[in-house]
Amino acid sequence: QVHLRESGGGSVQSGGSLRLSCAAPEYADSRFCMAWFRRRPGKEREKVAGFAADGSTVYADSVRGRFTISQDHSPNTLYLQMDSLKPEDTAMYLCSAELCNTGLYHWGQGTQVTVSS
Repeated sequence: QVHLRESGGGSVQSGGSLRLSCAAPEYADSRFCMAWFRRRPGKEREKVAGFAADGSTVYADSVRGRFTISQDHSPNTLYLQMDSLKPEDTAMYLCSAELCNTGLYHWGQGTQVTVSS
């Protein structure tokens, strides 16, 4: 049973925007650090943006300044605002909930983002 449900993916042109959402009501506990990962064609899964245990945000260099992660706690929903999208942002985007600093992750099934030039 999937407890993290992503939505908001789609196809956009280069320079466009998308907002991803992840419904995660079972991970509202502060012990969980939420994050977005992506899996690009032919590449390893990479962390795009996330929250650290102290509440600070971290971003991959490739998206910093273009993507913004945010979280509402009631109900617990994670967002990823993606602006100035580039073709190289094309990927399956995955929501995750890590028991902070343990490496123990729970995953959603992902939402596809396709950016055309």
